[in-house]
Amino acid sequence: MMTHTGRDVVKSGQQGQRAESDENGAQREQAEKAVATVKPSSTSLYIYIFHSSISHNPQLIISLSKILNHHKFSVSFSTHTLLLEQKNEGFIVFEQAFFSVALIASSELRLSIFHAATRPPHFLRDDDGENLDYAEALIRKWDLDTHKHEKFSSLFVDDREEAKKLLEAVTGLQNAMHYYVKLSSSSEKIIRSQNLMQIAIKRLEKEFYVILSANRKNLDSESVSGRSSRASARSSISDFYEEVYEDEESATTPSRTPPRTPPQGENSISESDRALDVTMADLKSIADCMIASGYGKECVNIYKLIRKSIIDETLYYLGVEKLNHSQMQKMEWNVLETKIKSWLRAATISVKTLFHGERILCDIVFSSSEKIAESCFSEISRDAAVNLFSFAENFGKSKKILSPEKLFRALDMYEAISDMWPEIESVFSHESLSAVRAEAMAALVQLAEAVRIMLTQFEAAIQKDSSKTPSGGGVHPLTRYVMNFLIFLGDYSGAISDILADSPVNAQTPLPESYFSSPTHGGGEDPSAAAITARLAWLILVLLCKLDGKAVLYNDVALSYLFLANNLNYVVSKVRNSNLGLLMGLEWIWNNRSKVNRYLANYERMGWSKVLSSLPQDPTADIPPEEVKECFRRFNLGFEETYKKQTSWVIPDPKLRDEVKITLAIVIVPAYRAFYEKHRGDYSREMGTESIVRYAPEDLDNYLSDLFFAVAGTSSYVGKETSLSSGGR
Repeated sequence: MMTHTGRDVVKSGQQGQRAESDENGAQREQAEKAVATVKPSSTSLYIYIFHSSISHNPQLIISLSKILNHHKFSVSFSTHTLLLEQKNEGFIVFEQAFFSVALIASSELRLSIFHAATRPPHFLRDDDGENLDYAEALIRKWDLDTHKHEKFSSLFVDDREEAKKLLEAVTGLQNAMHYYVKLSSSSEKIIRSQNLMQIAIKRLEKEFYVILSANRKNLDSESVSGRSSRASARSSISDFYEEVYEDEESATTPSRTPPRTPPQGENSISESDRALDVTMADLKSIADCMIASGYGKECVNIYKLIRKSIIDETLYYLGVEKLNHSQMQKMEWNVLETKIKSWLRAATISVKTLFHGERILCDIVFSSSEKIAESCFSEISRDAAVNLFSFAENFGKSKKILSPEKLFRALDMYEAISDMWPEIESVFSHESLSAVRAEAMAALVQLAEAVRIMLTQFEAAIQKDSSKTPSGGGVHPLTRYVMNFLIFLGDYSGAISDILADSPVNAQTPLPESYFSSPTHGGGEDPSAAAITARLAWLILVLLCKLDGKAVLYNDVALSYLFLANNLNYVVSKVRNSNLGLLMGLEWIWNNRSKVNRYLANYERMGWSKVLSSLPQDPTADIPPEEVKECFRRFNLGFEETYKKQTSWVIPDPKLRDEVKITLAIVIVPAYRAFYEKHRGDYSREMGTESIVRYAPEDLDNYLSDLFFAVAGTSSYVGKETSLSSGGR
């Protein structure tokens, strides 16, 4: 109920006879002076400005409201109350309709502003019982008990003018009850008014319930969110009044329902949006009336009953389930992963549309009381929102099911909550919703911890790998698995940087800091990229060390170097052609590419040493025939042996393969050609020449071009890689 205890009430105006012929300019000047004398205080301060002719001048009403808004006051209007002039009591009260402006220094707006503390409204005056009878007739006309055998028909649908009169009657009745209580707490009129109030509120409760139930489609969260921008564009209530006034002026025929939207044109809206506006305005008018009459709790209970069920149903259809970490740990991964995918979609829709729309609707319907709006939204959304974020938290707590292939789903959830954090703080900003913000933060903490655990598991899996090396020295399946994993990881650079910011890897290793960062890497200007760059560099280093250990298992040193060159080249190529390149930097790429070239140089030196050493240092020098024969024999034997052995070796990268072949051809063929052309003629007439000179220079080019095409073997890691690609993200 409305009370004026602790508030300063100032009444200003004119005493004496009515000023029927005042000019608008004088009225405006007087209003400005009255407003200028008011200083907002910490309590609600009311100023009543009464004038008989103001109610007949809507343009002056608009001008006056803008003046008051300029002085930072909220403005509320009403034109339906009639008072009688009472000079002897010193109050400025007029018999005809007047206009009243209430200035409120605090944030509250009251529907009823006409309780002058000394006189009741005209139609409920103490000495005019006929008007109380009129109010009773109006209220009893729509008594639900009277029409209980009839099908309910909403006044806000069938007869909006009657609905407006009913709200006005309830407001006037409430003001009268304040007055009668001051006269006598046992007055018969109080009992009569209370009975009437019970009848009226019962009807309003039914109207409120029916509007909410019948407009579930119109009041969907997405529509409310979309229409909020137009509502927020109005700077004050006076702007809305001006829109209504302009609509009424432009109408060609009288309308039973005051327009609530701008006329067709630049700001025209669709029929569905107009229906939404009307529905929200009706709900607000009923809520304002019930709250001002002291029945806010009953109004809120109805609202919670309908809207909470809508939130719960929406989340159910979005696939949100309440699962604890024990239940998650018992699920098959493919089942749980499907639920995570549903949660990711549901979380975004819930926060940005569902809860956001419900917050806006609460704020509009219960705009007369910020506390009631806050309490109502908290009641309908808190449990559902906490349950939404508890899903992600419980996944992070499920330590028994954590493994590297589940890392990316954890990162998906972490990123989803992080990206929505501004909306979470905005929608759930009330103190009563701190549990929702706390649950969302707890989910981030648990997911971050789960990510760190799975990264540690991934590193350990690399170190413990015991799979066999490919027979031809090709790219090891472990290398493919790890690099594909790291490429996916690089796509979550923002989340990983946040998660690893407090646990730098270089602080735990003896390696120099320069290994983990580069002045030319893409994240050099962003300190937050340092954490993920360091972790990626470390994981690649762990992989390369593991590959070094596998390389020594080859019996042929040349094949070991080819194996290292193939795998490091694969690593560098994956880094260069993905988001990892921006994180690792050009210097890292150049350094490791140089290392690939060194591995290849060692392979060429070790793998073709017999061939190269078989020819004299100067292939055109004159040497004895026997020595020439020996050189040809050694070259033939060395080339055949090397070629036969290396036909099973492989270089998967076409570009690298061509580079190696060109290098070998440059090193071998020119020297052999010079030797061949110098000494081939010495054996042209001898029998068995073909057995001594077996290869022409062109033959060597052909043989070399056939090398390194063998297909590398596979291992169990192929299956792991497939699992990662399909289930890890």
